[in-house]
Amino acid sequence: MAGIPTVRPVVRMCRIAVMAALLCAAAPWSVPIGPVPLSLGTFAVYLIGLVLGCTDGTIAVAVYLLLGALGVPVFTGFAGGIQKLLGPTGGYLVGYIPCVAIVGFAADRCQKSGDPKRVKAVQRFVPLFAMLIGTALLYALGTAWFVFQSGRTLTESLTLCVLPFLPGDAAKITVALLAGIPLRRMTDKLLTASKSVQKEP
Repeated sequence: MAGIPTVRPVVRMCRIAVMAALLCAAAPWSVPIGPVPLSLGTFAVYLIGLVLGCTDGTIAVAVYLLLGALGVPVFTGFAGGIQKLLGPTGGYLVGYIPCVAIVGFAADRCQKSGDPKRVKAVQRFVPLFAMLIGTALLYALGTAWFVFQSGRTLTESLTLCVLPFLPGDAAKITVALLAGIPLRRMTDKLLTASKSVQKEP
C-alpha cells in the first residue's frame, strides 16, 4: 500500500506539532504580577516533556521559540519578536529548553523501566524530581539573564521573578504529573499502532 512506510513519521510529526501548538496557545495568556507575568507556559512545557520525551519535546519547544522570535505573538501578553528573547525576561523563555529536555529524559527513562514492581514508583517520582530540577534550571538561567539585563541585585530579582511563582509552579507540576503520564501512554499507543501498520505486507 502506498504511503504506509511514512505513517509513523507522520504520527510523530503530528504529536510534535500538536504539543507546539498547545504551548503557543497557552503561553500568551498571562497575568501581569511583575516583570515576569504569570502564565501557563511552564505547565505546557512540563506536559510536552512528559508526553513527547526529550528529543521530540525539545523540538516542539524550539519550534515555539522560533515562531515567537519570528514575530508570531505566542509569548506572554501576545508578544512576539526577537527583542522579547533578548530582553530582561528572555532567559526564562530560553530556560524552557533545558526544562523540557530534563523532564522528557525522565519520561523516556520511565518508559524503559522493565521491572513491573518499580514501574509505578518510577513513573510517579522520577518525573516529579525532573520537573523540580528543570524548573530550578529555568529559574537559574532566567534570573541570571534578568540580573545582567536589568542591573538589579540577585535578591531583588529572586523576589520579583521567582518567589511569587513557586506556589503556582507547584500546582502546575501536580496537574502535569497527573495528566502527562496517561497522555504519554495514549500517544505511545498511536506510535505502536502505526509501527505495526508499517510491518503489514
